[in-house]
Amino acid sequence: MKPPKFDYHAPATIDEAVTLLGRYSGDAKVLAGGQSLMPLLNFRLSRPAALVDLNRIPSLAGIREDDGWVSFGAMTRQRAVEFSPIVARKLPLLREATRWVGHLPIRSRGTIGGSIAHADPAAEYPTIFAALDGEVRVRGPRGERRVTASELFVTYLTTSLTPEEIVTEVRLPAMPEGAGWAFEEFSRRHGDFAIVGIAAMLVRDGARCRTARLAAAGVGPGPIRLRDAEAILETDGLGDAAIAGAAQRAAELVQPDSDIHASADYRRHLTGVLTERALRRAAGGGAKP
Repeated sequence: MKPPKFDYHAPATIDEAVTLLGRYSGDAKVLAGGQSLMPLLNFRLSRPAALVDLNRIPSLAGIREDDGWVSFGAMTRQRAVEFSPIVARKLPLLREATRWVGHLPIRSRGTIGGSIAHADPAAEYPTIFAALDGEVRVRGPRGERRVTASELFVTYLTTSLTPEEIVTEVRLPAMPEGAGWAFEEFSRRHGDFAIVGIAAMLVRDGARCRTARLAAAGVGPGPIRLRDAEAILETDGLGDAAIAGAAQRAAELVQPDSDIHASADYRRHLTGVLTERALRRAAGGGAKP
């Protein structure tokens, strides 16, 4: 199919982009990598009056270390994230999750800001964003503001951003030195949307767990932070019983829907299985299986 008719704009600055969005009073869409938006347009599930293309704004791309954080321009391609030495050193969990994102052509065009702003509950980047307590910098007609992961996601494909706002930067705290990590995902084929995905980060203190971070994809209207399961690990340590208990609690915390891909019970079962698998890898330092 072909998309509906729309106006097209390619601003050269962020301020120009914000002005254009305001001109259409909420009836314009931002075009980043286009890997999610273009199918919606072609199937006419989205019918905006205009597209505002961010690809000609050079200040929106790049990766840098920033006082304990790693900052990504919103238009940074997923392929750049995958091969960034900074990401490899400071955010190995994000690097591992990136390899699950679609296929090479998708990662070559898709952007980190676009993925998070699209808020697909089965996507990898929103899940990592939630697990690591990230934040986005947003520019709109009233200026700039910061939005945390807990504030950003509202429900399926919906965020707390207004139609006139643009994500300009994604910020993730650098993982602590010595942290273990793992990202586990089950899909019917590599590159398909996740039926369930689990992100895990653990910071050990001998046999104890100083910090645990767990988030799930595909089991709710957005990425689900599994805080009660984290608490079990931070209280009881990283022994077999604690990991099994955290995995069981993770399965109890999620309330997935049934669809043509999997039943709610199957997704709940997978949550427990993948959480235990991710935790055992993360407890061992995050090495590949």
